[in-house]
Formats: sequence, structure tokens, C-alpha cells
Amino acid sequence: MGFTIEDMLVVSADRYQMKMVAGQGGWSNSISWVLMLEERTIIRHFTGKELVVTTGLGFQDEGGLDRLARDLVQYNAAGLIVNTGFYIHEIPASVCCFCDENDLPLLTVPWEVVLTDLIKDFSIRIFLQSSTDEQISSALVHAIEDPLARDLYEGELLQHFDLDGIFQIALVTTGDLDSMDTVDRRRLSYRMQLYLTNLTHNGHFFYYDSCFVIVMNAVPEKESAEILQDFSLRARRKMPDRPLFIGVSDSVQDIGNLHFAYRRAKAAVSKAMAGDERILFFADMGINRILYMIEDKGLLRDLSDRPLRPLLESDRLHGTEYVETLRIFLQCGGSIKTMAEKLFIHRNTILYRMAKIRELLGCTLESPQERMEYMIACLIREMLEAGLWDREHPES
Repeated sequence: MGFTIEDMLVVSADRYQMKMVAGQGGWSNSISWVLMLEERTIIRHFTGKELVVTTGLGFQDEGGLDRLARDLVQYNAAGLIVNTGFYIHEIPASVCCFCDENDLPLLTVPWEVVLTDLIKDFSIRIFLQSSTDEQISSALVHAIEDPLARDLYEGELLQHFDLDGIFQIALVTTGDLDSMDTVDRRRLSYRMQLYLTNLTHNGHFFYYDSCFVIVMNAVPEKESAEILQDFSLRARRKMPDRPLFIGVSDSVQDIGNLHFAYRRAKAAVSKAMAGDERILFFADMGINRILYMIEDKGLLRDLSDRPLRPLLESDRLHGTEYVETLRIFLQCGGSIKTMAEKLFIHRNTILYRMAKIRELLGCTLESPQERMEYMIACLIREMLEAGLWDREHPES
């Protein structure tokens, strides 16, 4: 997850006498770059995750630091370091409160610290960690694409993960990531990483195959669910005009099974988009877990079209609504009363339709086996009509 505020504090507490005075909720923020800032003009050009260092020269007037902090939150900065003791002696309580409310790490170093040394030190660490992150991403892709070729990924990942432990994957998409240019996608990636709190070196974030990928290692499912639910809520609050869809796998044991977690997360994010759900866990998908894992499109169409063919033909030729009526019948467990309430039509109309449906299908729809076949057919039809499955599994 890059060089984080937490990493910085570990190496800086003694060396630079650094203290975190507010915004502890952003302790896991990763840092893309460190820069010196004494006025706010260039902040609007930030791409995200910048760590700002200031002596306070340009922010001495009342409200100066407050305006700076607000700009940094707006443009998704990773944090703020104030060099105290000359221009600024004490951080205003209002600024600390704002940073706490918005999880913007606010740190101080004393005036005696040589800022050029600090910036150079952090810049080198960020560069080295970025290079390591790229190698980790490449190794994880190998683990997903070619799990049997363990020599392609085990050596690189061994020093960063518990390879025998549990792994879980979450996929995040907006539905249009492929159409974005690289700069905009990177900026969005930086924003998302700031919303993903409480996950540092037991997780990894990267872009792959039209989705942002979050790999979690040795994180209990209950804890990972809390992290991802919080991430979804933050993203919804910070980016109300850009819906995110998140699909989450269940846990798998051993890095060699990571590809299973990836495929399950892919199924969950596809179903989330089809149902307009912000976050969906594979474990909660019921029988859709099987359907969304099938890659044979021809088989799926056959399982859907063959049982429903008489109803589809009637709907096409006569404008009936038998397929939809059957779907509601199965959803309502065969309750005519519930169907009437759901469809806002008289029960006698439903009884007539169901009689025709039974006649066309040549069955009573009374046994669980009969209902299961048609329920599966209807579920597959919904899945294929959403169009998302087609994009994930184009016909060969």
C-alpha cells in the first residue's frame, strides 16, 4: 500500500522528533510525493496523496492554516507537516478539530529540523516503496493468471505476505475505468486509497483488467468486511456523483488459490453492477455464486432459453407477460396474494395467467424440482439481460 503515514512516523519519531497532533484516522494514508508549500495556489494541481510540508510562512494570519487544511482535504492530500517554533508556535484547536473530522493527518516537527533532509529522506523512501509496489502488483497478477507457475510470484511475495495464510480479494469499479485516461484513473486510484483506512502492509491496491484490485492477507473476514463497508461509505460521501461497485470474495487458504478469490470477486462485482448494489459479498449471492462463475455462455443460454421457450414465444407473438409473471410467482413462493400486491393486478388475472403458463409449460409448478429449474432459468435471463456478463465473458 505504498509508503504510509504510519511508516513515516516509525522512522521519524526520533530522527525528526515528529508528532501526530490530529487526524489519526488517516494513519494508513499512503504518500505519492513530498513537497514544500508556503502558499495555496498550486494545490489545485494536486493529483492526490501528496504530503505537504510548511514552515507556516504563508499561513500566519488567522485562519491561514484552516484554509490550507480545507484545500488539502478537497484535493485529497495524504497529510500536512508543520514546522513549528518560528512562524507558527501552536496549532489552532479549530484546525486540529477539522483534521480529526476529515482524517487528515496533521503532524509537527520542531524548527531545528532541517526540512531539506527530511524531504529528501522521505522522497527516497517513497520512490523505493513505489518500485516495490510495482513488483508486488506484477507478482500478484502472475498468481491470478498462472497459479501453477509459483516460481513467477512466490519469491517476490514471500517477504511481504503470509503465503500459507488466508487471502481475500475485493474488486472496485465505476463501470467506466477503461474509458478513462491514465492520469484521471491514477487520480481516482489515489482518492480511493485515501478512503481505504486500517489496511496497510497486510493489503495491496492496484489496477488490473478494468477494476481496482484490493488484496487482503491474514485479515479475518469480519474485519475485512468492516474495512470495506467503511471504504464504501467514505467513497459515497466524498464522491456522491460517481457510484462505486465493490465485489468481495470469500477467503481462500494459500497464495496458490488466489485465482479462485479473484474469480469470485469478479462474479460479485458483476452481480453488484447488474443489481445496482454498492457492495456485494460473494458469500451472500446464494445460487448466483454458481451461475456467475460459469464461463460457458452457450450453456447458460441453453439453461435459460430451453425451459422458458414456450413463454418467450407467447410474449413475442402475443404481447403477453408470462416470463415476468412466472418470475414473480417463483419469487413470491407461489403466493397469489403476494403476487397481486407486488404486481398491482387482481388475483383473478394472476390465476388466469398462471393457468396459461402451466398449460404452455406442461407442468404444475408444484414440486420443488420443477420450480428450481425455472428459477434458475429466470436468474440466468436476468444476468444475461443486464449485459455485464457479456463484457466479462465475450463469446469465443
